Amino acid sequence: MRTIELTYPHMLVLEELPKTVAAIGFFDGIHKGHQKVIQTAVTKAKESNMESAVITFHPHPSVVLKKEKIHVQYITPLREKQEILQKMNVDRLYIISFSKELASLSPERFIDHFIIGLNIQHLVAGFDFTYGHKGEGNMNNIESHTKNTFDYTTIEKVELENEKVSSTKIRNLLSEGKVEKVNENLNRPFSVFGTVVEGEKRGRTIGYPTANLLIDSDALLPKIGVYAVKVLYKGEVYEGMADLGLNPTFTDKNTKPILEVNIFDYSNDLYGEELQIEWHKYIRDEEKFDDVKTLIERIALDEKEIRDYFSC
Repeated sequence: MRTIELTYPHMLVLEELPKTVAAIGFFDGIHKGHQKVIQTAVTKAKESNMESAVITFHPHPSVVLKKEKIHVQYITPLREKQEILQKMNVDRLYIISFSKELASLSPERFIDHFIIGLNIQHLVAGFDFTYGHKGEGNMNNIESHTKNTFDYTTIEKVELENEKVSSTKIRNLLSEGKVEKVNENLNRPFSVFGTVVEGEKRGRTIGYPTANLLIDSDALLPKIGVYAVKVLYKGEVYEGMADLGLNPTFTDKNTKPILEVNIFDYSNDLYGEELQIEWHKYIRDEEKFDDVKTLIERIALDEKEIRDYFSC
C-alpha cells in the first residue's frame, strides 16, 4: 500500500494518477461499518481493474476547530489504521491534513480538489459522511457536485444487536471496560502498541513479573482494571493478564494509569521491545489491598480465571 500525505492545496497532477475507486471517511476504529465501506471500494476496484484507495483525515477535526486546545485519543491511531488498511488490500492511502483552511472549503471545491482532482472514478462513503464548510456537502446532495465525472455508492448503517455500529459507541464501551463488545463491533480484537520500559520491578518480587508498557499518547485505552490479554511479539502470540491502573496498594502518587502485563509462561528480557496487546476480557476493577499477601492471592485468582477463559 502506498501512503500519500496531502495538504490543501495538493500538488498532485491529475494525468499522472491512476483511475481509482476510493472509500472516504475519518474511519477511527475501522469498525464493521467502516469495513463495509472500505471493502466495497476494494471490490469495485478489482471488478473495474482500477486501483483502490482510502481517503482519510488527520488530525481529528475537533483538534483544529475547537477553541480550546484538546488532545484527542484514537481507537486506531494513524499507524494502526495504516496497518489494518494494508491487510485489507487497499492499494493507496491518502491522508489529508485537516486544517481550518480545509474546513472552510465549499463542498464543490472539496470535491473538485480531492475527488475529481485525484482521478477518483467511483467514491464510496457511509450514509452520514459530510464534506465542505460546516458539512454542507453530504451523500444526499453529492450528485450536484460530481460534474458527471465520477459515480458513487452510499453504504447504509451497519447494526449490531439493533444498534448502529459507530466510533462513539465503541468509545463508550471502552470507557466501561466492555472490551468483548468492542471486539464484536470491530470484528477483531481491540489492540494497542507499547514499548517495554523499566518499572518499579515489584512484580518479580511477588512472583508475577510484568512488562511495563509505554503507550503512544494518541492511543485510547479502556477503563482502569484487570484484563485478559494476548501479547503479540515477533510473530508469536502469548496469553497474559494486564493491569491498567494506578497501583494503589503500593503508592498514592500515580496520577496517570500505568499498563503492566504479566505474560504467562514467558521469562525473557523484553526491555526496549515493542509489544502489541490485544484486549479480550475485563476481569475486575483495580483494588487497593491491605497487604501484599492479599494482593498475591487475588492475582492468583485472576490468573486462574484468565487461563480458564482462554482454554475454553
